[in-house]
Amino acid sequence: MSQFNTQRVNALNTHVWHSVCEQQDLVRDSGVVVWLDGAQVALFYLPGAEGRTLYAIDNHDPQSGANVIGRGLIGSIKGDLVVASPIYKQHFRLEDGSCLEHPQQHLRVWPVRLNGDVVEVGVA
Repeated sequence: MSQFNTQRVNALNTHVWHSVCEQQDLVRDSGVVVWLDGAQVALFYLPGAEGRTLYAIDNHDPQSGANVIGRGLIGSIKGDLVVASPIYKQHFRLEDGSCLEHPQQHLRVWPVRLNGDVVEVGVA
């Protein structure tokens, strides 16, 4: 997977955009993991989904302590796109990182976008 160090500041918000990979590095309807500022970020590319097609969420599963969220299965529960942790199968909403089964658990989410063929993740 390609690694980039390019940073861009979007005039519409305060995010610094970091190039993390190219679109060709993504796997349709699945996750890949990138390294960003000391954190593992799971990217999910869902080109068939309505609305957003790209999500960035913490790769660290708070229940098991393992970095496995990027290997989780994507699904939909009550209209919410979710990823199921591969270990204990709890479901996290891709939109906001909340856990459906354990409300006290939450994953960090990042703004993410395609800029041409480059995937960029925003850091505040």
